[in-house]
Amino acid sequence: MPECKIDFAAEGERLRKIMDKWDSVNIFVSEGAGVKDIIKEMAKRGEEVPVDAFGHPRLDKVNVGQYIGKRFGQLLGAEKVQVFKSGYFARAAAPCKKDLKLIEKCARKAVACALAGESGVVGPDERKGAKICACEFPSIKGGKPFNVRKGSFRKMLSEIGQPKPRKKRTAK
Repeated sequence: MPECKIDFAAEGERLRKIMDKWDSVNIFVSEGAGVKDIIKEMAKRGEEVPVDAFGHPRLDKVNVGQYIGKRFGQLLGAEKVQVFKSGYFARAAAPCKKDLKLIEKCARKAVACALAGESGVVGPDERKGAKICACEFPSIKGGKPFNVRKGSFRKMLSEIGQPKPRKKRTAK
């Protein structure tokens, strides 16, 4: 996650134990994770980092997934590394009953909004108590940091045996 610093050596050791037991590991990485560190490494190698019209690094060219895959592949001594976009992985499983109910609610609301001429992205709006509605585009734009101190997130990390994240240091 972009909000967490990646300790490659420590995480490599932890994942190596899992790989030794199960013969493989799955690593899920946010597209913005480690971008600043990757850009620094690219600059050290003399590589140009393409930017978009707003001056932001082009994430498709920085390619966090390939970088993380290669780095952990080396640390783990992996014979084969495969990198997939999360959408492919998410679509690999059938939806459960809870998912199907949410899909139906969102589809019904999307049709109602379309007929009423209301635009937005239909889904549970966190600002409205998770009510299913058409969320306005400005309200869902990126740039909102995830709270890594959140209890439910830290509980999940504990359950999967991953260490608590260290907060990234910000330059002053």
